[in-house]
Amino acid sequence: MAPPHRGLPDEIAIWEILIRLDPKALLRCRAVCRAWLRATSTREFLVIHHGRQPTLPLLDGYNGDVDDRTLDIIPLDHRARLVAADQLQPIARLDHRHPLQSCDGLLLLCTNGTDISHGGADIKRQYSICNPATRQYAPLPQIADFIVVAMYPHGHTGEYRLLLYPGRLMNGKLAPGLHDGFYVFTLGSCQPPRHIGWPEAKEVMFEKNVLFRGNLHWYMEVLESSKAGMILVFDTTAESFKEMRAAPIDCGDADLFEMDGMLILAKFNNAAEAIDIWILQDYEREIWICKCQIRLPAEDIRAQFQEVHRNWDVQVTSSDEAVIILVLYGLYRILQIDIDGKLVATFHREGLCRGLLRLKQSLVPHTFFPALEGYVANSLPFM
Repeated sequence: MAPPHRGLPDEIAIWEILIRLDPKALLRCRAVCRAWLRATSTREFLVIHHGRQPTLPLLDGYNGDVDDRTLDIIPLDHRARLVAADQLQPIARLDHRHPLQSCDGLLLLCTNGTDISHGGADIKRQYSICNPATRQYAPLPQIADFIVVAMYPHGHTGEYRLLLYPGRLMNGKLAPGLHDGFYVFTLGSCQPPRHIGWPEAKEVMFEKNVLFRGNLHWYMEVLESSKAGMILVFDTTAESFKEMRAAPIDCGDADLFEMDGMLILAKFNNAAEAIDIWILQDYEREIWICKCQIRLPAEDIRAQFQEVHRNWDVQVTSSDEAVIILVLYGLYRILQIDIDGKLVATFHREGLCRGLLRLKQSLVPHTFFPALEGYVANSLPFM
């Protein structure tokens, strides 16, 4: 029987077509012939394939049954807009887990990780690491006494590491004065977390970070109009902290994200219902420029849904070359606004998690998984 791709050179089939497929479609295509299986299993191919994958938002919630929480990928159409609810791509059954961090296709999950200081009691955490594309999963009991602040690849070794704090969060901030600094844990290592010390700024919000130029960045919320905003930077190679100047914005919420090789800060003023987009034009000299202002269609939204909510949870991020503005409106609704301030998509899901992560899927194998005690593949929590 003639191979199904006769007449199409393997060079084109593999490096122009298969390289662009999503992980599930690529895995199915491996069954076509041995040549495709061999070519698409090499590390070189998988690394390039990962680079071609879109970065998509994750949805943590449930439909109807509160005990049936799932983690889903929200695909975007060719205009970078959210698709309908029936086109979600479920990747994991969460039960009581919560997604905390995402890095290179890896997801860090935690039980009781979103409110560990509830009522002042320190609830025991249970962490786990997984790759939804390769369906690998392992618990991480070694870090149960820590808060995971970030996950990152170490530049020199290629290892994946966790930045940890040995305490608890209070309203999204690290509780001060409890311990002696931060720690680093290498995934797959048999060594305990390693102490690295404190940054100068101890009041930073550690809920959102951006990996840019190999370093982690957090925006430090401005609480007083007389103070300039700052960005805390963690050098993932030297594993040390420093500060840099943020855009000159007033008090209010802000999101950092990377797009087109530039660091961008989006500041949301709840009172003005507008978003200011600032671009770090010169990283070394810390020069910011205001690119544009986006007015949110507040009256149109309230009229359409016949609901009035004082506070909107606005999250600005990017996917490839598009700015994505998501508004968590009310309890269960996600609204997408374009850069012209128009409502372009809506999404309803019960039990929504307020902090939306993004995932760039990867089939690149990680050697640390088999080294972790309790490692499994093709088992729960995957769907």
